[in-house]
Amino acid sequence: MTSTAIVILTLKISIVLFVFSFGMKATLADATFLFRRPDKLLSALVSMYIAMPLFAVVVALAFDLPPAVKIALVAFSVSPIPPLVPNKALMGGGQQNYAIGLLVAGSVLSIILVPLAMELFQVVFGIPLRMTPRSVASLMLTSVLGPLATGIALRAAAPGFAERVAGPLGNLSMVLLVLCCVPIVIFEWAPIVSLIGNGTFVAFAAFATLGLSIGHILGGPRFEDREVLALYTSARHPAMALAIAQANFPQQRLALAAILLLLVISAIISVPYVLWARRRILGHHPTPGHHASFGR
Repeated sequence: MTSTAIVILTLKISIVLFVFSFGMKATLADATFLFRRPDKLLSALVSMYIAMPLFAVVVALAFDLPPAVKIALVAFSVSPIPPLVPNKALMGGGQQNYAIGLLVAGSVLSIILVPLAMELFQVVFGIPLRMTPRSVASLMLTSVLGPLATGIALRAAAPGFAERVAGPLGNLSMVLLVLCCVPIVIFEWAPIVSLIGNGTFVAFAAFATLGLSIGHILGGPRFEDREVLALYTSARHPAMALAIAQANFPQQRLALAAILLLLVISAIISVPYVLWARRRILGHHPTPGHHASFGR
């Protein structure tokens, strides 16, 4: 096994461990929260799967951007929620049931929505595009739904053990994740730098900012839900975006670099929003951990 293969395998393991540890802090009621509230689910789907793809299509058609940048924007816009973002949303003061419920609902519905979006993009751009439901389901099952369900089941069967193990396991997964990301960024650094300019940064920053804004507006009356949907709308599953890019544009070698750059820019732009949201939430609810604590 090559060093690159080892890094990628360790990266996948770290994500699975993180979602598993996250599931050990959640309940079945959290996971099914949005399916029992169709009005909130519909607003979230409009924010993530209509507004953002529409923006990506307009930018791709209207501006002379590098092909890899257009691919990253379009693929990112239809990808589901990344496994690490719910934890970030909770740290910012978001409600656990909404954050986990939207993660589950978004992951399940992406099995239908991602292939459907690719069919629509095929008509808009006039080029053959595809992403099979089976491919989407496989990725969602292995990276999100499977480990999350296992963690929830373990908590239900052995709550004391799950509570003791969840924290250390989550910390270990984050260490592994950082150790894996460093060589990936180093290896892709030159391609990433080559993409900066020609409107790339502006397009990616606009995508992230618009995602935060639309999610905040459509998140509903509770500020905590607005914060969660804002983060979910602006950040997407990079593995799904890369799978879409590789399935349809295997010759485009800069796609990975563009997706990584978009992911980094989105994360950076979300920082001041998260800090502002947390200050506002804590200002209204001064009790420590009132909204972000698990198991309530």
